[in-house]
Amino acid sequence: MTNDHMPNRKERRAAAARGEMTTEKFLQLADQFIDVANRLNQNIPATDLHMAFLYGAARYNAHVCKNVVEQEDQEVFVEEMTKAYQEMLRNHLADPAV
Repeated sequence: MTNDHMPNRKERRAAAARGEMTTEKFLQLADQFIDVANRLNQNIPATDLHMAFLYGAARYNAHVCKNVVEQEDQEVFVEEMTKAYQEMLRNHLADPAV
């Protein structure tokens, strides 16, 4: 994700045209996953659903590690992902709007 506090609109548009992940784009993408979860939650208990999403994220991240970034030391990738997840989860748990 890039810093979207770029000096002007022209540079922000150029970054978007290059396909760079801005904070706004990142949050919109995350919202799409949340929308899917909310729809599925109409028929599936949240206690089951959240584990399915976590499993899916782990499976996809394993693919990224092995086939996209080709991380040789997979344990380093696991540690990075674990740390990132813990930070995100703690931030959301501290959010009174959740």
